[in-house]
Amino acid sequence: MASSGGGDHIADPSEDALFLLIGDLNGTDNTFVVIQPDEDDPAWFASVAVLDDGGYEIVRRDTTRREHDVTVETSIARIAGDLTKWLATRAS
Repeated sequence: MASSGGGDHIADPSEDALFLLIGDLNGTDNTFVVIQPDEDDPAWFASVAVLDDGGYEIVRRDTTRREHDVTVETSIARIAGDLTKWLATRAS
């Protein structure tokens, strides 16, 4: 499930849906998107947050695989594509 700070929710986000959610982010009232399984104690999550100086901070965390990665990116298309690939590996 993907949820934004602006209140948007998408049960099974596609790359296009992530692109739109991230593209709608701004520095005032819709500053982040969180993607995680719809369960009480999710083992993984990814988030995208707007940075004050431009660009986006992307956090990917998976406790079962001991992964924690933080990157900065400016291309919404690249973020959506990379997250889609990362999410696909969580399903396997």
